[in-house]
Amino acid sequence: MRLIDKLKAFEHQYVFLRWATGAEYGKIKYVGDDYVEFNIIDIDTMEYRETTIINSSLILEAIFGGSDISRIVAEISSMLSDI
Repeated sequence: MRLIDKLKAFEHQYVFLRWATGAEYGKIKYVGDDYVEFNIIDIDTMEYRETTIINSSLILEAIFGGSDISRIVAEISSMLSDI
């Protein structure tokens, strides 16, 4: 199985993504055969800082779980009740 195929299963999920020139927490918005659209989250404010399009061959690592991801999901969820 290719990494891009696995990433397709995690569309619209919060992840930590490392690619050739950076690494950020965010939400996978779209996964295509040649690129991934990724919404980067500012960890301090929990707001979307920017959207980046990453060539799928440059993605080195994706983390889908763990305490940091759980914290981000919890903080984003708590902000939804304020809306």
